[in-house]
Amino acid sequence: MLALLAGLSAAPVLAQDAAPAAPEATQEQKQRIERLDAELKDSTAAQKRLAAEMAALEGDRAKLNEALLDTAIRVRETEAKLDVSEQRLLLLNREAADIRESLDARRAVLAEVLGGLVRLGRRPPPALMVRPDDALQSIRSAMMLGAVLPELKAETDLLASELAAQERVRQDSARERDALAELKRSLADERARTAALIEEKKNSLQQGEAALTEEKTRAAALAAEAGNVRELMERMETEVSATRKAAQDAAQIEAQQGAGSGQADRLAALQNPGRLSPGVPFEGAKGLLKLPVGGAVLKPFGAEDGYGGQEKGMSMGTRIEAQVASPSDGWVVYAGPFRSYGQLLIINAGGGYHILLAGMDKITVELGQFVLSGEPVGVMGRGPQLVSSAGLGTAQPILYVEFRKDGNSIDPTPWWATSESEKVRG
Repeated sequence: MLALLAGLSAAPVLAQDAAPAAPEATQEQKQRIERLDAELKDSTAAQKRLAAEMAALEGDRAKLNEALLDTAIRVRETEAKLDVSEQRLLLLNREAADIRESLDARRAVLAEVLGGLVRLGRRPPPALMVRPDDALQSIRSAMMLGAVLPELKAETDLLASELAAQERVRQDSARERDALAELKRSLADERARTAALIEEKKNSLQQGEAALTEEKTRAAALAAEAGNVRELMERMETEVSATRKAAQDAAQIEAQQGAGSGQADRLAALQNPGRLSPGVPFEGAKGLLKLPVGGAVLKPFGAEDGYGGQEKGMSMGTRIEAQVASPSDGWVVYAGPFRSYGQLLIINAGGGYHILLAGMDKITVELGQFVLSGEPVGVMGRGPQLVSSAGLGTAQPILYVEFRKDGNSIDPTPWWATSESEKVRG
């Protein structure tokens, strides 16, 4: 037992971060070069795979959309896994800090106890059957040990437990860091694939580049003149041909479709990646739509806005550079900066419904484009982009989502899916 205790006497020192031995400079440089070479080879191979995939998808709109939607799902799933992994690593770091603090706090007590044992080991009690005074001394020593050892054993057990916990946390943290690094690599690959697919889809659009540039210029001019979102939408749908056509298409589709089909039929209608119009009327999509981005709702629809009114939309905290997807099928009727909204995207979902998404760093769809539910439409930045984000007390990116019916804000809650089985894949 003494040997065990003597070994444990150095345990508090283990709680400190020991400085690893510095490797030779040449060896370190060699390893760094090898890592860079491996990363370069991986990157080159990935680029070749992407190029081959884009070539195979060229001209096939349905397959292109399907690949884009599948990639968007994987990006969302990877972002969610990253959130979980980062939170787990944070908890492990806190646990490790608590263990170190406990060991440090009891360093002096443990040193005294272990020092006393060492001294006792150097001068053991005399044999019982020598002399009466030696026997008395032995009894006194035994009584002293009987009083000390239970407390000492409790301290030893606690120390051993904490050291075992420290080693477990160290190993768990190392595994979590490796998993986190792998998830980040996977996310980077999926984002590169998403960007390539978006670019391929842009190239496949029928509208000429010159006409599109002219439309964008006109839309920007209207945005500078409009006083609010309602005025912007009204003027866009009468004065910009791409937006006007989108509104006309939405009205035509609404007249042709019915909202009375069952949920299974509605879900089936939303599975065709080659569709050029909404799979179901927006009114009939209640309970089917997926949130546009992963994250927590910081302010729901109808909450106090801090200025005596109520929120007309919902604000969501997101990951840095998170992917933003269209909640619903629809036509892009505005994509660009607008007053305090920052980068604003407006989607005409048909039936007098519009979806507003704001707070993004970059919008990846074009004016007049038809987008599918779940299709990537933008990317968040590295912090809040909205002027209204100041009162939310967070430094993370914030996406603002607003549903409108005939120009008036409505509660989006009935449209969000309530279970995994109901969520639209696209």
